[in-house]
Amino acid sequence: MITTTPSTPPSRPVAAAAGLWFLVAATGLVIFASYIGISYGRAALGGPPGESRWVAGDWLGNSLLSVHLVFALLLTAIGVLQLLPALRRRAPAVHRTMGRVFMVGAVLGTLSGFYLVWVKGTVGGTAMHLAISLNGVLIVAFAWLAWRHARARRFDAHRRWALRLFMVVNGVWFFRVGLMLWLMVWQAPVGFDPKTFTGPFVYALSFAQFLLPLAVLELYLRARGRGMALALTLGLLTLATGVGIAGAAMGMWLPRIL
Repeated sequence: MITTTPSTPPSRPVAAAAGLWFLVAATGLVIFASYIGISYGRAALGGPPGESRWVAGDWLGNSLLSVHLVFALLLTAIGVLQLLPALRRRAPAVHRTMGRVFMVGAVLGTLSGFYLVWVKGTVGGTAMHLAISLNGVLIVAFAWLAWRHARARRFDAHRRWALRLFMVVNGVWFFRVGLMLWLMVWQAPVGFDPKTFTGPFVYALSFAQFLLPLAVLELYLRARGRGMALALTLGLLTLATGVGIAGAAMGMWLPRIL
C-alpha cells in the first residue's frame, strides 16, 4: 500500500547518484525527442523519409501513427520537465497543466500504439507484441493512479505514481538504450535476428525495458535513508545508461537528424 505521508528523504549518496542518473537520462531523452521531431517531421513535410512508416492510402493507420509520434515527442519532452523540482516549486500551475497533457497523451499514445502493433503490424514476434501491450496497460493504469492521487491532494503518493509513469512511458527509449548497450558489448547481434527482430534477447529486453526500470525505482522509493549499496548500484546503472545513450545517439539518432 502506498503511504500518503511524506517519505523519508534519501541519503546524500543516494540523492547524488539518482540526480546524476536523471541528468544522464534527460540528456539522452532530449536527443531522442529531437530525433523524433526532426526525422519524422521532415518525412511528414515531404523531405528525406528517415524512418517514415507512412503508407499511401492508409489514412487511418497514417493518422494513428501521426498521433502516436506527436505524443511520443510531447511525452518525452514534458516528462523530463515534470521531474524538475524547480518547476514544481516556482510554476505549480504550469506543472499541473503539463501533467494533464502528459496523462492524456500517455493514454492516447498507448491506444494508438495498440493499433499499430496488433492491426497495422510491426517488427518482432508475439512475445514482443505482448510485452509492448503490457507496457501500454501499465501506462494507462499508472496515469490514472497518478491523476487520482493528485485530485485527492495526496501528493506524496501522486509523486510515486508519476515516477512509475515516467519509467513505463519511456519504455521504448529504454529498449533502444539497452539494445545499443548490448551491441556495443558484444559487437554483434547476439541472441536475435536483426532483420526480423526476433530471438531470446529482444524478447527478454521487451519486458525488461519497463520492468527493470520499475524494479530499480522501487528500490529507490523503498530504501530511503539507506546509503552506499544503493548509491553504488545507481552509479553503475548510470554508467550503463550513458554508454547505451552514446551508442544509440551515434548509431541511430544523430545520423538521421544531422
